[in-house]
Amino acid sequence: MLSTRLPEFVRTHYECHEWKHASAILSSDFPSEWQDILDLLLAFRLRTSWIRTGGGNKSQLSAAIDGFLGRRGWVEKQFQTAIEVDGQRIDSPTHKVDCYKNGIALEIEWNNKDPFYDRDLNNFRLLFDLRAVSVGVIVTRSDELQQTFNELGRGSSYGNSTTHMSKLLPRIEGGGGAGCPLLVFGLTRALLVED
Repeated sequence: MLSTRLPEFVRTHYECHEWKHASAILSSDFPSEWQDILDLLLAFRLRTSWIRTGGGNKSQLSAAIDGFLGRRGWVEKQFQTAIEVDGQRIDSPTHKVDCYKNGIALEIEWNNKDPFYDRDLNNFRLLFDLRAVSVGVIVTRSDELQQTFNELGRGSSYGNSTTHMSKLLPRIEGGGGAGCPLLVFGLTRALLVED
């Protein structure tokens, strides 16, 4: 059960969801990667300056997560896949995974348009079916953060059609990730620090 595998801080500061025994697979078969994810969640704080500042190509939040995991050997990865029928090969490369290490794929969806969830879940499904990924992880934001965005005068930049938990969960419950074990962590107001 997920809650028994998570430190109390993670349980109280994140909205946590699991499908297909993802935490059991991570903790028993990928203990190093599981520890990296837990250490990230324990160390992470949501800075108000990241909310006040526009993201550009990559938000400061995404860069902070990428940097933390990158120092532990996680990399951005695109898989070169192809379909071959009767000797005719058709390249079919996947979308890049934000952070990848030893069969574990982690995506950061902070403030994209919500169809990005479909892309991530489809990528996890395909890579799981091809035995390239064992568990998919998504770090996104809890719905409750909208109140914080409004208070900081940035509510219109983080609207209903952008990535947040209530846009993701129905996609997963509807089978979006197919057979891929999934973990989802939603950032909450409890992580907020003024800087």
